[in-house]
Amino acid sequence: MTRALVPWDVRLPRLFESFRREIDELFDQFFGMWEDGRERWAVFAPRANVAETDTHYEVTVDLPGMKPEEFSVELKDNQLWITGERKREHEETGKTYHRIERLYGQFRRVIPFPAPVNAEKVEAEYKDGVLRILVPKDESAQPKRITVKTG
Repeated sequence: MTRALVPWDVRLPRLFESFRREIDELFDQFFGMWEDGRERWAVFAPRANVAETDTHYEVTVDLPGMKPEEFSVELKDNQLWITGERKREHEETGKTYHRIERLYGQFRRVIPFPAPVNAEKVEAEYKDGVLRILVPKDESAQPKRITVKTG
């Protein structure tokens, strides 16, 4: 009878303590740190926008601080491949880093197109850290206007 009089908030945390420890260990396995100190989920993957018009696709990719020779753009099997590597800046001695949030490493973005594209007329421009690619649709994929005859 005395056990029933013990407040629930005293008993309940002990019941879930081992469960919480197991969940924490599981998350550390998946989202913990690599050997070099980076968090596992912290992989550099540039952000991209894809827009479509009747005549072309427009892809913009954020690549701040990169030079054009550090990435490449290819069209393979109706897919746009953007690959490259953002190198880590050399840490200088005599500095104490309080926070390191910028991500580095190799990346690959593959953007599939649902309609056939014209590989011969693809245009790419890199300005102010943003890569802009215009990929024209093939003539067969563009909408055709049909005239309706009246009787």
